[in-house]
Amino acid sequence: MKTLNRNLRTAWIAAVAVCLLASCGAPPLDVADKTVIGEALHIGPKAPLIQRSVLMGNPDRAAPRLSPDGESLSFLAPVNGVLNVWVGPANDPAAAKPVTKDTVRGIRKYFWSYLEDRIVYLQDLAGDENWHVYLVDLTKSETTDLTPIEGVHARIDGVSHKIPEEILVGLNDRDPKLHDIWRLNLVTGKKKLVEKNTGYAGFVTDDDYNVRFAIKMTEDGGSELFESVKKNKWKSFLKIGMEDALTTTPIDFDKSGRVLYMLDSRDRNTAAFVTINLDSGEKKIIAEDPRADLSGLMIHPTEKTVEAAEFTYARKERKIIDQSVAGDFDALEKVHSGDIAVASRTLDDRQWIVAFVEDAGPIRYYRWDRDAMEAQFLFTNRTALEDAELVSMRPELIESRDGLTLVNYLSLPAGSDSNGDGRPDKPLPMIIRVHGGPWARVSWGYDAHHQWLVNRGYAVLSVNFRSSTGFGKEFINAGNMEWAGKMHDDLIDSVNWAIAQNIADPKKIATFGGSYGGYATLVALTFTPDVFAGGVDIVGPSNLVTLLETIPPYWAPMIELFTKRVGDHRTKDGKAFLEERSPLTHVDRISRPLLIAQGANDPRVKQSESDQIVDAMKKKNIPVTYVLYPDEGHGFARHPNRLSFYAVTEAFLAGLLGGRAQPIGDDFVDSSITVPQGADDITGLKEALAGK
Repeated sequence: MKTLNRNLRTAWIAAVAVCLLASCGAPPLDVADKTVIGEALHIGPKAPLIQRSVLMGNPDRAAPRLSPDGESLSFLAPVNGVLNVWVGPANDPAAAKPVTKDTVRGIRKYFWSYLEDRIVYLQDLAGDENWHVYLVDLTKSETTDLTPIEGVHARIDGVSHKIPEEILVGLNDRDPKLHDIWRLNLVTGKKKLVEKNTGYAGFVTDDDYNVRFAIKMTEDGGSELFESVKKNKWKSFLKIGMEDALTTTPIDFDKSGRVLYMLDSRDRNTAAFVTINLDSGEKKIIAEDPRADLSGLMIHPTEKTVEAAEFTYARKERKIIDQSVAGDFDALEKVHSGDIAVASRTLDDRQWIVAFVEDAGPIRYYRWDRDAMEAQFLFTNRTALEDAELVSMRPELIESRDGLTLVNYLSLPAGSDSNGDGRPDKPLPMIIRVHGGPWARVSWGYDAHHQWLVNRGYAVLSVNFRSSTGFGKEFINAGNMEWAGKMHDDLIDSVNWAIAQNIADPKKIATFGGSYGGYATLVALTFTPDVFAGGVDIVGPSNLVTLLETIPPYWAPMIELFTKRVGDHRTKDGKAFLEERSPLTHVDRISRPLLIAQGANDPRVKQSESDQIVDAMKKKNIPVTYVLYPDEGHGFARHPNRLSFYAVTEAFLAGLLGGRAQPIGDDFVDSSITVPQGADDITGLKEALAGK
C-alpha cells in the first residue's frame, strides 16, 4: 500500500511525535522500595520469560524490498549488532550479504532507486534528524554521501521510474525554515534547483519531476493548495478549512497527470479517496468508510491505476478497486492468517513482497509470484518469536464521558484469562500506553511493547484518545485545545473502564509513553496525582510554551497547526493557557515515582524539556530517576541504548507494580546511558552503571 502524503512527507502530522502512554490508580509508593523481583506476581506456570533482546532488540530481518526488475531482494539485518542493508537473489534470502557499512546507529530508511544496482538510504548524526542522502553502488561496492552539507535536513521529495538517474530531494541549506527542491543526479552527484521555496510547507510533484502544487498553512489553521501555472507563478486551487486540514491532502496523479488523487474529508466526516479531474473540475468519491479515514492506497507502479484502498477502524479492511488484483488477495488469504500488507513490488507489478501481520506472532514475509499465483516464504522478522508464547491484542470500544467511541487495544498476560473471555480471572497491575503525535494512532498487530509488558505480568491498554488519526475529522478536532483537558479525560475514562471490568487493580496502574505520550505521563502525575502509581516519560515536553518556542526551524511553516490545535504561545492569553496546561507548572503535585528518559540531541523535544522538570523536582525534594543518552535524539535508535533503557524501565516497573523483571545483566554494555539523577531509586541500577 502506498504511504499517504507521498510528496508532503506527512508535513502536517510530523508534529510532536514518537509513541507510548498514560492513565490511573495507586496509593503512595516509595521509589526505593526493594520489591523482590519476580515473586510478587504469578502470571501462569507456562509463561517463560522472553528475553528483552528478543522483544526489544534488533529484528533478525526487516523491511524487505524487491529491486525494480525483481532479480534482487534487499532487507535490513544486523552486522555486529548494527542494522545494515543486505542484498541477495530474490529467491534465496540466505545468500544475501551486507552492502552497507554503518557501525553506529543502524540504517532505518532505505529504498531501491530505478537506476540499476543502486540503493539510497538516509542517515542522521546521533539523532539530530539532519538526514543525509547516501547512495550505494552495488557494482562498485561504494557508498557516497550525496548531501554532505553539515546541519542540513535532507528529505526525499520524488523518485520516478521515468527518470531513473535522478531523484528529487528537499534541502534547507539556503534557509533553515524552508526546503528547496533539487534534482539530484545519482551518477554524477550534481544537483540542479527545481523550485526555490518562498514560504510553502510542502510541494506536490509528479513522475516527470514537475512541481504541480504548493501548500501553505493559513492563519486560521487551515491550508491552501496552489497550482503551478508557470515558473514561479501560482494560482489558488482550493482552500482547506482548519477542520479538514489533517484529513485532506493530495496523494498522487493518474498516468495522464490530469487527474489528482486526494484524501478528502470536506463535506463529510471521514476522509475518502477521491479523484479530481484537473481539466473539468469533476470530483468523484472512489472509496469511503463511514467509520474510518482512508489509510492506504495500492497504486500500480507505472500505469498509476488505483488497485485497492484500505481503511482501518479496529482492524484493517481492504476495498478492491481494480479487479485485476482481486484474485491475488483471495489467494493470499489462504497462504497465512493475519492482515495482509504489500510491502514492495516490481516495476512490472508481477512480483510482490507480502507481509502477514498478526498480533500474537512475528511478521511473516513472502514473495508472491502473480503469474504463477505462488507464495515463497522468505523469513519472519524475529525468528526467536516463532515458538514463543505470545498473546492477542484485543480491540475494545470504550465510550468516553461525552459520548465518543475510543478504539483501544487490550492485551492480557498468558495464563491470566482461564475462560478466554478477554477478562482476567482477577484484577491485574496495568500499564496504560499513550501513543505519540498526538496526530497518530495505535493499530492492531504485533506490538513489541504489548508483548514485553504482558510477559512481565501486566495488563496493557493502548488508548486512541481524541486527536488520534484515522477515525474521522470530528474525532481529531475534538482534541483541539484539549491537551491536559479532554484528551486526558479519555485516558482516565479508559482507566475507569478497565477498573469497572475487573481488568485493572486500581492501586497498580502506571502510564508509559513517548513524545506526546511522555507529556501525557507527566500530565497524569500532575493533574491526577492520586490516580496513578507512577509513570515512564520518554522525550516528553514538560512546558508547552518552551516546546513551541524551540521547534525545529523547518517546522516554522506549520506553526499554525500547533497554535490552533494546542495553544498560541505568541499571545499573552495563549501563553497563560499553555502554562496552565504544562506539567512543569504543577510539578509540586507529583507524589508518585517517575522515570524520565531523554536523548540529548532531540530536535523536536529538546533536552531542556526534561532537564527543567527534573531540576524542579530536585528543588522540591521529589524523587525522580532521569536517564539521559548523549548520542540519541527523539527516541533511542542504537541497539545497546534501547536494551539499556528497557532494562531500567523493567526494573522500575517491577519495583512500582510488582511484576517480574529480567536482571539488567550485560544490557548496559556499549550503551552511552547516563543517569544524572535517581540511580539509587531503582533496584540494581547503580550497580549496573558501576559495572559498565
